[in-house]
Amino acid sequence: MPDPNGFLRYGRRTPARRPVPVRIADWREVYPPASDELITEQATRCMDCGIPFCHDGCPLGNRIPDWNDLVRTGGWAAAIESLHATNNFPEFTGRLCPAPCEAACVLGIAGGEPVTIKQVEVEIINRAFDLDLVAAQPVPEPTGRSVAVVGSGPAGLAAAQQLARAGHRITVYERDDEIGGLLRYGIPDFKLEKVHIDRRLAQLAAEGVVFRTGVNVGVDVTAGQLRAEHDAVLLACGALAGRDTPQTPGRTLRGVHQAMEHLVAANRVVAGKDATTSIDAAGRHVVIIGGGDTAADCLGVAHRQGATSIHQLDQYPLPPATRDEDRDPWPTWPWILREYAAHEEGGERVFEVAVQEFVDDGTGAVRAVRIAQVTVERRDGRRVVTVVPGSEREIPADLVLLAIGFEGTERQPLLEQFGVERNARGAVDTDATWQAADGVFVAGDMHRGASLIVWAIAEGRAAAAAIHDHLGGSTPLPSPVTPSTKALATT
Repeated sequence: MPDPNGFLRYGRRTPARRPVPVRIADWREVYPPASDELITEQATRCMDCGIPFCHDGCPLGNRIPDWNDLVRTGGWAAAIESLHATNNFPEFTGRLCPAPCEAACVLGIAGGEPVTIKQVEVEIINRAFDLDLVAAQPVPEPTGRSVAVVGSGPAGLAAAQQLARAGHRITVYERDDEIGGLLRYGIPDFKLEKVHIDRRLAQLAAEGVVFRTGVNVGVDVTAGQLRAEHDAVLLACGALAGRDTPQTPGRTLRGVHQAMEHLVAANRVVAGKDATTSIDAAGRHVVIIGGGDTAADCLGVAHRQGATSIHQLDQYPLPPATRDEDRDPWPTWPWILREYAAHEEGGERVFEVAVQEFVDDGTGAVRAVRIAQVTVERRDGRRVVTVVPGSEREIPADLVLLAIGFEGTERQPLLEQFGVERNARGAVDTDATWQAADGVFVAGDMHRGASLIVWAIAEGRAAAAAIHDHLGGSTPLPSPVTPSTKALATT
């Protein structure tokens, strides 16, 4: 049984980040591995609650109290077995997920300090790889059925692994030159070094998954060809259509870019795919518009590229440091100030402002952004932004990055060819069996809209279960969510 006094004896602690002057000089991960002493101490804080609300916070249904207690007692082999039972890729979630499970931890009630669930999770998988506890699980008896998975992000890869282990022949199609989706070229190495992707792909390949890169389905291969070659198709193409501000004067000036253009180009340089990028922050005055994960990623990249100055702009007011129980009662996801590692590295955050104009330098390039103080409120379910008169000012900018969210999956030929459509949110609706058309399944951000990595993996696993059933599988696969499942903790 767990230590009933662990949370009383130990406070919440996480490993110290690598020193700022050291880490901004390279692209390695910000966090060093935790010591055995630290991670055992933190796992001991878990009370194994009678009603573990952390399970509800996590759409994967991770058995968090179970593997916390196994870590407390040194049972690393059993801990990774318990973790892998619900999560195909804890090395991804343990690094990238904002941890809604921690927001739902009972220790977080009334401003308390939740268990460091995310840290324990990543240390379990780190040690599992170190101790050679992660092995391929090839199936000795193939079913003879074939599935095409379009898109190689976390949803597609999770579905591919589940279906391959069920004995189906799986081919993953990716239009980029490497497998991984946004994990590969959208997430900077200081958050996720690509070795974590590569060693997991080696496992999937050993389990029989075939990867085809540089294939733009709908262009290089038609939907008709895929349907003729496979018994089912899973579309897991993500939600990569970035939200834009075409109505803002000066939007077409040189130097104003979507955030993902910047991140992808930087990642390709770090990976050695390209020698240089034209969207380099070196020596430039950078303005990042947006306050979320993508904006923080741009901030960290700009630091490492050597920006002269960086401003990050957010329309909303400065969030509180702690949960407002009236606004966001436990165990829902709270609106609080989130300090990412990149904010520790420099730059200035500016709240309650909106860009009024991208200012031309006279040659068609941006030289500044003109901003104004604003108030944001909800009226009849709509967001209304009001400019404060006389509050306008300019900020120098010769590189502007738009990180204001995503509009859904991209408009692309495969949608029409497969007979599926984007809804008003830019996502693709499915029926209760995850099908958007007969034999065509959809999962991940393409179905849900831009969301968390845990939701992508959960939807990939659930869609795989539906595909397995569609193909006549006799033993059901785990299905943690349904197409209509809503988040307890939303972001």
